[in-house]
Amino acid sequence: MHRFFVLASLFVCMAGGCVSHDWRTASRESAGIAPAPDAVKEAVIQVYGASAWGWRGWFAIHTWIATKPANGSAYTVYEVIGWRQRRGLPVVRIEQDLPDRYWYGERPRLIKELRGVAAERLLPDIDQAARAYPWPETYKAFPGPNSNTFVAWIALNVPGLGLDLPISAIGSGYAD
Repeated sequence: MHRFFVLASLFVCMAGGCVSHDWRTASRESAGIAPAPDAVKEAVIQVYGASAWGWRGWFAIHTWIATKPANGSAYTVYEVIGWRQRRGLPVVRIEQDLPDRYWYGERPRLIKELRGVAAERLLPDIDQAARAYPWPETYKAFPGPNSNTFVAWIALNVPGLGLDLPISAIGSGYAD
């Protein structure tokens, strides 16, 4: 009987039932990691990762890139969001936004950061690579293309970024 409850609990968790919060009310505020745009005059590139939503977060992360030009007043966030596909929107999202926003309740962690002249030189290349992403309308959690495929694509096309994504960035190998 105990085995039945363990298996039933596992099934409920895998179906998304072990999430302690609702995605609609989960935090999307700044984690306070990125410097305020007006506080830092130099260019900034930051790559973030946060645990994926629901049970996927046990082993996978969602990644994105945030950039700010020298003397810029805002960050541009580059990411892929799968549920945009269901709404008939491109999965690629490029918008001015909070760079270090919680990923639906999950605190982001900084994976990579570049600042100054080195960052400024890479900004056009990052933007160009993001806009040339070959799967802007397609999202598959596994094996990809997904949010990690997108960031890996940018890293492959902007070698000066020097970005190595962690193993938990499932789908990053799809871009190879």
